[in-house]
Amino acid sequence: MMVDVVDTATRSRMMSGIRARNTKPERQIRSLLHRRGFRFRLNVRELPGQPDIVLPRYRAAVFIHGCFWHGHDCPLFKWPHTREDFWRAKIARNRANDARALAALAAQGWRVAVIWECALRGAGRDTDALLQRLALWLQSGEATYFEARV
Repeated sequence: MMVDVVDTATRSRMMSGIRARNTKPERQIRSLLHRRGFRFRLNVRELPGQPDIVLPRYRAAVFIHGCFWHGHDCPLFKWPHTREDFWRAKIARNRANDARALAALAAQGWRVAVIWECALRGAGRDTDALLQRLALWLQSGEATYFEARV
């Protein structure tokens, strides 16, 4: 087991500063959507999973997932070496909550998009192409699920 490089109080302060809303990836997607003329609501509590972006006109909910917090299988995700049992349980709960929310939204007739942090971060990421694919999916009204990832 690897020892944490900072004390418990410092780690607690650092973790409490991590936001659940208005993250950089969320702001980036919202800005791109708004520039293209899409209008939306944010963090709608009435919907399962409280989607980050809701486009009622297209009956679509968009989740922007952080690769670490949702345990995405990509280069941005690495299992922590401290408190492994805690983190494995936490991330497993997050994944289970995600699956429940997606199923509940689909059952209510909502289309769901999941955009992973890794699709937006890093050199060479083409956010314009990602937004183009998302816009086409929104306007098509066809597929019930859209996912952007590396």
